[in-house]
Amino acid sequence: MTLGFYEVQLLWLAVGCLVALIADQRASAGRARVSAKDSREERAEGGLSSAGTAAALAALTRQYLIVYAVVMGADWLQGPYVYSLYHEQYKFSERIVAILFVTGFMSAGLAAPLIGVWADQHGRKRLCLVFCATYTAACLCIQVPFLPILLMGRVLGGISTSILFSAFESWVISAASSHALPQSDLSVILGRATLVNGLVATGAGIFSNQLVGLTGTFGSPFIASGALLILAWFVIRGSWVENYGGTSEKSSSTSELTRLRIAMRIVQDDPRLLVLGLTQTCFEGSMYLFVFLWVPSLQEFSTASLPLGYIFSAFMLSMMLGSIAYTSLLAMSSEPSLLTHAKLSSCVCAVSALALAIAVSQPSAHVRFYAFCLFEACVGMYYPVQGMLRGTLIANEHRATLSSLFRVPLNVFVVVSLLTGVESARSAVLTASSLMLAFASVMTGVVIVARVDGQTVGSPRT
Repeated sequence: MTLGFYEVQLLWLAVGCLVALIADQRASAGRARVSAKDSREERAEGGLSSAGTAAALAALTRQYLIVYAVVMGADWLQGPYVYSLYHEQYKFSERIVAILFVTGFMSAGLAAPLIGVWADQHGRKRLCLVFCATYTAACLCIQVPFLPILLMGRVLGGISTSILFSAFESWVISAASSHALPQSDLSVILGRATLVNGLVATGAGIFSNQLVGLTGTFGSPFIASGALLILAWFVIRGSWVENYGGTSEKSSSTSELTRLRIAMRIVQDDPRLLVLGLTQTCFEGSMYLFVFLWVPSLQEFSTASLPLGYIFSAFMLSMMLGSIAYTSLLAMSSEPSLLTHAKLSSCVCAVSALALAIAVSQPSAHVRFYAFCLFEACVGMYYPVQGMLRGTLIANEHRATLSSLFRVPLNVFVVVSLLTGVESARSAVLTASSLMLAFASVMTGVVIVARVDGQTVGSPRT
């Protein structure tokens, strides 16, 4: 059987990822030997043993990555076929599909501030368990081709997305702090999480493609997703320890509105946090728009059915390459952690802007595919970079609240864009996203990088 263009690119990317992983593992092994030698020298000089720290790091990494792999697998199983299910199987117009997407983002934006407060106040683990329940219900709703039920599913999906991208990260950062792990260890966990995310997403894309082929329905990946979410609920319940934004007594005595006002005042008083929120709005907003637009953007050049699962897996392999590049660049850097991550954040936004600009300007399916792969590589670098910046700049007591608060303008940006981003406005939306990313890159360089360059960076506020 002759392989098509996208299948060949998937194979090349898989080979590239394998080579990069082997090289990264060898480099990591070399760094580990150096670190072990330094630890032995410290102990010989009377320093404390690092065995306890290493054990805590290994345990926390295992606890987090197992859950992260399962929940992200559940999320990625749905990725290639949301648009196709609504538009091709259920025969809704692109305008109705946009409304369904907008409903999800509106519910996420409205729920985001309260979700962050609830996570900090009532427990991150508890809210992660709620995520498993609400996202499972969303997977069930999407099986019913009745618009009110589908809208309800999008509402539940939006709420679940806000939890997924705030409570889980807040839990692991707080857990690392409670184990007294250094920033370097936290960056290792977040970097590995992104790598695991890419592996899981690649497998999810291939699996969903095969599942749709076997069942003949675009709804089958959502059933598989619900099964994974049920599994995640049991794993979280059995293996995670609860943590809060500060002490539980203090949290319980502070109202939701009070915590929101405090969080907003913190952002207003620190320009770095404003830029951090701007970057999250621009980058993640562009990413969510990309989820809606990549399928019709590539279908413009083809009358035949595209292998969406394979294309999706190619994007995820590109994301893996980005995460490997992050760990490699971090290992080579001799600068303070905050400065390194601020520079990386600025570069990631700049390259992402370039990728989307290329996708818009080139009337070629192949060039557009490569540009989308470059954008996904930036996604692979963005998550650990942004996670470390949040972990360094945001105090633990308000971490989930602020992370969710940043999602409010993000969802407003996505909703406004989707309301115009159909049919002929598709290129305009991608162009606007490119310009926003370029602006975020400049602001990160002017505000964050310039403020910490040449200064000694202290330990993160906890």
